[in-house]
Amino acid sequence: MSDAITVSPPATPKVGFVSLGCPKALTDSELILTQLSAEGYATSKTYEGADLVIVNTCGFIDDAVKESLDTIGEALAANGKVIVTGCLGARAAEGGGNMVREVHPSVLAVTGPHATQEVMDAVHAHLPKPHDPFVDLVPAAGIKLTPKHYAYLKISEGCNHRCTFCIIPSMRGDLVSRPVGDVLKEARALFEGGVKELLVVSQDTSAYGVDTKYRMGFFDGRPVKTRMLELVQALGELAAPHGAWVRLHYVYPYPHVDEVLPLMAQGLVLPYLDVPFQHSHPDVLRRMKRPASGERNLERIQAWRAACPELVVRSTFIAGFPGETEAEFQHLLDFVREAQIDRAGCFAYSPVEGAAANELPGMLPQAVREERRARFMEVAEQVSAQRLQRRVGATMQVLVDSAPALGRKGGVGRSYADAPEIDGTVRLLPPEKISKQLKVGEFTRARIVAAEGHDLVGMPV
Repeated sequence: MSDAITVSPPATPKVGFVSLGCPKALTDSELILTQLSAEGYATSKTYEGADLVIVNTCGFIDDAVKESLDTIGEALAANGKVIVTGCLGARAAEGGGNMVREVHPSVLAVTGPHATQEVMDAVHAHLPKPHDPFVDLVPAAGIKLTPKHYAYLKISEGCNHRCTFCIIPSMRGDLVSRPVGDVLKEARALFEGGVKELLVVSQDTSAYGVDTKYRMGFFDGRPVKTRMLELVQALGELAAPHGAWVRLHYVYPYPHVDEVLPLMAQGLVLPYLDVPFQHSHPDVLRRMKRPASGERNLERIQAWRAACPELVVRSTFIAGFPGETEAEFQHLLDFVREAQIDRAGCFAYSPVEGAAANELPGMLPQAVREERRARFMEVAEQVSAQRLQRRVGATMQVLVDSAPALGRKGGVGRSYADAPEIDGTVRLLPPEKISKQLKVGEFTRARIVAAEGHDLVGMPV
């Protein structure tokens, strides 16, 4: 008998992946990774171990542009074969050419954001897909870059607004809402896959369905309107059997948002709103070309809290916008105090290339912008600390994010008031009961015993 000939199977092609930017970019990355996995590609944790590298970039502010360009350079130096996607891929350089191409001419391909098929076409051209992909190995919820117990759900792309400080519409286009049935199918798959917190993201969550004229869609054979209220109600109903949270981000303060507050008061979705106010003074808001009636935001917040007393409001603001007077800035500080914003972030105005605000008169010196940002944060942190202090003595539900040794030494979690990575945490002390265990991705109840800065300290009960 002749010796058998052993044929080595072809090596599985490996793709390295770097995801930069906001949660909306992260969901783009998850879509690409899911497609790569479905087609049989493996992922590499190192540049050196990959056959090529994909970099999903951010291009919103100057620091993000620099980080993206630096990351592309690192990937090229370590690997040599790089595909670029994301917002920076859509930005033009000063001369009108593609910015990425001008800085890094050796990249294999450049696409803009939400371009899964274009990215896959580039991968196929430079790294042919393997035969017989094991599609059944891909989970129904797709590949996620977040921990198993929480996930981002993107409900739309693009934005219809033309805020003067923002270039996102030029990169991501006008609003395009996902079909409501597709959104709800993805949400159900995530809950069934063990997700305990679903974070709804978009450029403008409140505008969901505007582009479709709130067209009627279908989910499980029943009609559902493509509109924020109906979507949020359906998401809450899907979450309820799993005891999961639904958290809303990027909610512009349009009047119809009022309709969602009763759902929060009922406990169907978290009483938490991430509202990008950006400023409070009507004149600054007009220069920013912000949507909605900014001068009524204080009244709106008060009405929301009357409808749902447990409501937590987080927001972002810009200090030192072109033409901002000291009086207008003081108006902003007064607004944060009076509105009792629970969580606030602030950017010193940055003149992003291509933004209309760069042409406005009254550009403030960098030092003034930074000084106002620091003053804003001092006031915002005082307000936040006062509101956190009210939690001491209460018992709260906490989602456990980390717990070494089953929590016998304590752990770290978040309450409904804390979105991952942007808000505070609840530091969990070692449980008094020896039998008490803390498990990552599960809820525990904790008695709040102290407030420390942006965070709370809780004793598991």
